[in-house]
Order: sequence, then structure tokens, then C-alpha cells
Amino acid sequence: MKLTFIEVAADEVISKTRVPVQFEGYPGIVHGGITAAMLDEVVSRAAMIGDHDHFRVTAKLELRYRKPVPSETELLLRGHLIQARGKLTRARGELVLPDGSIAAEAEALLADYDVGELNSARLEALGWRVYSDGETP
Repeated sequence: MKLTFIEVAADEVISKTRVPVQFEGYPGIVHGGITAAMLDEVVSRAAMIGDHDHFRVTAKLELRYRKPVPSETELLLRGHLIQARGKLTRARGELVLPDGSIAAEAEALLADYDVGELNSARLEALGWRVYSDGETP
């Protein structure tokens, strides 16, 4: 999905995106699996606030679909860090429509992941990059 995340607070990240038609489940509506993937990403990035090299994997993801998500429309993803304790982290995500209503939401439990072989050169090859303050993605 090539999402870019911005830390806007000590416990919050956001991403703006527009989902193309090839990811529709029904005409004009984003496939639920794509919605789930975007929410999984935003909760994972919220869990990384303050430590961009501390990777976690989703152990549990609970979703609630509230409204259809339109394709080709600017959407806002918002992720909040809820709690980091030991090797487990909890985070919450929302997909917000242009009118400010929540189309879908998720809560996740994430577990620490040892990246081992994923050194910085490998991460860069995968497209992983953390921008410094003032840099534009």
C-alpha cells in the first residue's frame, strides 16, 4: 500500500491514503481485507513510536467494520499506542472518512520480533525509511 506514517504525538501516528480501484471488493468499495491490512499497519506503526528499530508482529487483531470504505477517496488512518509492557504491546487504529466518521477500527496485541538478519541495508531495500523532523517523505 506504500503508506507513509507521521508521528503527530507521543502516542499517535497518522497516514493519509487513497485506495485505487484495483483494491475494490465491490464497485466503489475497498475490499475488507485491504481495510484490515491498512489497520494492521497503522497499529504496528503506533507500537513503534519512539523506537523505529523495535519490530513487532501482530499476535491478535480485532476489527470492527462500521461503514463501507470508498475507493479513490482521501482517507485518514490514525494509530494510537495504548500500552507497552514487556514483550507485548497494545495499539488501536481507526480508518476515518472525509466527513470525520469512522469507517473501521481495530485493536491489536503485538509481540516483539527479533529482526536478526534484517540489517539497515536490507530494510532500505524493502523501502523502509524513517524520516527525520523536517524531512518530507
